[in-house]
Amino acid sequence: MALLKILIADDEKRIREMIKEYIRLEGYEVDEAANGVEALNSFKQNEYALIILDVMMPMMDGWGVCKEIRKSSAVPIIMLTARGEEYDKLFGFELGVDDYIIKPFSPKELLARMKAIIRRSLGEENKDRNHYVKIEGLEIDYNSRNVYVNSKVKNLTPKEYELLSFFVQNQNHVFSREQLLNSVWGYDFIGDDRTVDTHVKMLRESVEEYRRFIVTVWGTGYKFETGGKK
Repeated sequence: MALLKILIADDEKRIREMIKEYIRLEGYEVDEAANGVEALNSFKQNEYALIILDVMMPMMDGWGVCKEIRKSSAVPIIMLTARGEEYDKLFGFELGVDDYIIKPFSPKELLARMKAIIRRSLGEENKDRNHYVKIEGLEIDYNSRNVYVNSKVKNLTPKEYELLSFFVQNQNHVFSREQLLNSVWGYDFIGDDRTVDTHVKMLRESVEEYRRFIVTVWGTGYKFETGGKK
C-alpha cells in the first residue's frame, strides 16, 4: 500500500524540517516547498492526502495558493499563520481552509489535527458511492461532493459540506458546539467555539431558503430539522 503524501509549504526551512521529522515518524511521505509557486507546482504534479500552507510566503502567499487549489481540488488544507485575528480565520475558512495553526505551535498538536483531518477525508471517500440525499430542493451527492439548491450547484467550502453532511445524517438530534467541533472538525478543539457559529452562518447563506432546516436551539447548539424555522 502506497504511503500517503503530505506537502509542507513554508519559507522557513527550520519549520519545514521540524514538521517533516514528526510526519515521517508517522509513516507519511513528505514533499517540501519554500514558496507559493513551488507549492502550487508540486500540487499540480502530485496527489496529496493533505497540504500544510504558511500564509506569508514569497512569490505567492498561502491565500493565493489556496484559491488556486480550490479551483480543482478539495484536498485538506491546514494553514500556518502568525496572525490570529478572527478576520484572518474567517477569510481562510471562506476560501476552504480546513484548519488553522497559529505560530508558534506544538508539532504534536499539528500532527493530531492533521491525522484527524486525513481520517475524516478518507472516510468521506469510502462512503457508499451511490449515496444520494434529497430533501425538498436541497440535494447532496456524496459521490461528487456536490450540493444543489433548487437544481443549481452550490460552491460550498469543505467544512460547510462536512457540516451539512453531518447535520443531514443526524436529523432532529441537538448538538452542542463542542459536540459539533469534535464530530466535524475531528479533534478536541482548542480555542473559541464561535468557529461553529461562523460556519453555521456561512452554511445557511449557501443553502439559501433551506437555511430553515438548520435550527438554533438556544442555550444548547443546533439541529437539522426539516420544516424548521430560521
